[in-house]
Amino acid sequence: MPTQKQPKTVIEHLFGLIGYPLSHSFSKRYFSEKFQRENISDSRYELFEIQSIDNLPEVLKQPNLRGLNVTIPYKQQVMQYVDELDPIAERIGAVNTVRIRGSRKSGFNSDYYGFRNSLLPWLDEASISRALILGTGGASLAVVCVFQDLDIDYTYVSRKTSEKAISYSDLKKEDLSSYPLIINTTPLGMSPNINTFPDLDYQQLTSDHFCYDLVYNPEETAFMKLARERGAQVKNGLEMLHLQAEKSWEFWNKDEYKY
Repeated sequence: MPTQKQPKTVIEHLFGLIGYPLSHSFSKRYFSEKFQRENISDSRYELFEIQSIDNLPEVLKQPNLRGLNVTIPYKQQVMQYVDELDPIAERIGAVNTVRIRGSRKSGFNSDYYGFRNSLLPWLDEASISRALILGTGGASLAVVCVFQDLDIDYTYVSRKTSEKAISYSDLKKEDLSSYPLIINTTPLGMSPNINTFPDLDYQQLTSDHFCYDLVYNPEETAFMKLARERGAQVKNGLEMLHLQAEKSWEFWNKDEYKY
């Protein structure tokens, strides 16, 4: 009898997300649907919820691990684990995408691409020269880089006054009409804590304001709802997520890429 051919073994490529917490994340669903839609049968995407960046070496032992996305609070801490940085990631000072080839790990930042390419069409050529960035964490760094490239003057707002930021109490003495663009980079309002929001004087907001929340779960955060009720244009971070996810896929799989 002729020898039957054994089925060809598919080498599985593993990708995933590190962060804490991850209950809010849509990333696994997004990539699972992408793999099914594009007939990518040799890849899967998992969530790796780690309570400390010190747990990352255990994640890196996963068989066939080819790449990671990085979310709050590890976008800066993860940099110590990569061997090289893409110029944009180095300039931003934060990594949200890690490419793994053998023992070599490369750090990228696809948030820059995602934020810029979701922001500009939304503003629709509105003349914006000044903006507020709510929060000073790793998520804010790509926003700053984009603003620098677009010549948008920005002011950081945080819970306490510092050399880097004014406080929310300081901000209440300011005229918000001089800041037509407001970006929330904090996790306030993120599921499951959907009733939290930045401590702004929302009564000052008007239809001339654009309020962008990097949070995408829930679809409308309390920050967005309060701004919308004052007539402001609002947008969540879901489109940014999709754009940065596709750029992450490009970083993982292609040697040449463009921002």
